[in-house]
Amino acid sequence: MDTMTAVILAAGMGTRMKSDIPKVLHKVNGVPMIEQVIRIVKEAGCTSCITIIGHKGELVREAMGDRTAYAEQTEQLGTGHAVMQAAPLLEGNDGYVLVICGDTPLLRSETIRKLIGECREKKAAAAVLTAVMDDPFGYGRVIRDEEGHMLRIVEQKDGTPEELAVKEINTGTYCFEVKALLAALPKLDCNNAQGEYYLTDVFGLMIREGRFVVPVTAEDAEETMGVNSRIQLAAADRVLRRRKAEVLMAEGVSIIDPDRVYIGEDVTVGRDTVLYPGVILEGKTIVGAGCRIGPDTELENVVCGDDNHLNRVYAHDCTLGSHNELGPFVHLRPGTVMHDHIKVGNFVEVKNSDIGNGTKLPHLIYCGDADVGEKVNFGCGTVTVNFDGKKKYRTVVEDHAFIGCNTNLVAPVHIGKRAFTAAGSTITKDVPEEALSVARAKQKNIEHWVKDDTYKD
Repeated sequence: MDTMTAVILAAGMGTRMKSDIPKVLHKVNGVPMIEQVIRIVKEAGCTSCITIIGHKGELVREAMGDRTAYAEQTEQLGTGHAVMQAAPLLEGNDGYVLVICGDTPLLRSETIRKLIGECREKKAAAAVLTAVMDDPFGYGRVIRDEEGHMLRIVEQKDGTPEELAVKEINTGTYCFEVKALLAALPKLDCNNAQGEYYLTDVFGLMIREGRFVVPVTAEDAEETMGVNSRIQLAAADRVLRRRKAEVLMAEGVSIIDPDRVYIGEDVTVGRDTVLYPGVILEGKTIVGAGCRIGPDTELENVVCGDDNHLNRVYAHDCTLGSHNELGPFVHLRPGTVMHDHIKVGNFVEVKNSDIGNGTKLPHLIYCGDADVGEKVNFGCGTVTVNFDGKKKYRTVVEDHAFIGCNTNLVAPVHIGKRAFTAAGSTITKDVPEEALSVARAKQKNIEHWVKDDTYKD
């Protein structure tokens, strides 16, 4: 089969975004727009990508790395000029090239495959993806003859009133036979209202030379939308989030209110899991089967096993086993590993700790830099005191230990198996197995401490 290369236009300044970063690096559903476009074209069959960079192109290079080759457009002289910069990288290619904008993250791979397929099957010099819009203002219009064959594309600023009345628009996505494109590019000029080299002028040149250019209409105009402002970015984000939710529901996930969950492109969720309103799943999060997540739970880069119930939990860069109950109001910080059948109650924070099977951290607890065994019970108000102002130290609590309420475990410290600490103790030394440690001052009552009536009713 002919080779298929994608040229991604990403050199624009994106002035309407009013941002210090390139427009194509703004995220939609957790993924930079250009990353989303690269994924789409590769799913559609493109084996390589060339990205045209310009404004702050070094940031695009840094973000995308070696997933694409690069060509630089140092002057913003139009789309035709942008594609000219990729011409040296296309020399000697006998296949086809897809030209697509880096700010069109809603396009589906099925639509791109259809465009490429039409170009190949009809042996056309080029194929143009078009869409029909009720309000086509701002878009180039696709002008056809009486038989429906494409004649040319007219830009908004160059069109006559009759041409601008046409509602079929150019989406900016094209498929070319590489040799035909390379032959046409040197013939472009900038004699137009913008003073730019329009890539769309290539089609008129090809048609006048007797080459076949086929228009291919997208079934859904929404997916062809480009993103040029924060408002459009939010609109695109909503579309992708809804698509993701619909895919998960089709796979057996229950989502109580699809408009009130935020599920990133790279997130996976197991069947029979229920997602409640306010759930945010981001990054490389994996949620297993039969879980109840939410309401108001945020997981970022979390591996979460099966049959877990998380209520108002914020967790990032950590791992949960299965059959755990967490929340409400729990914070799991990076490096935390929780195994199975663990209970974590309200207002608990865990950081860089390994928590064993069946352990309970009921409420009002800070557990940082700790290795906690199986079936340990932490009393209310327990704190692992892990930081001395310069260094952090670990606490070890072995299986079946019982930590009394309001205990301070001053690391480094080791609590043995089945050991107890008395409520209110500050433990600074190791506690042997099966011992009871009491570390608090002896109570002393001072009679007649109040000398006047200040504190009396």
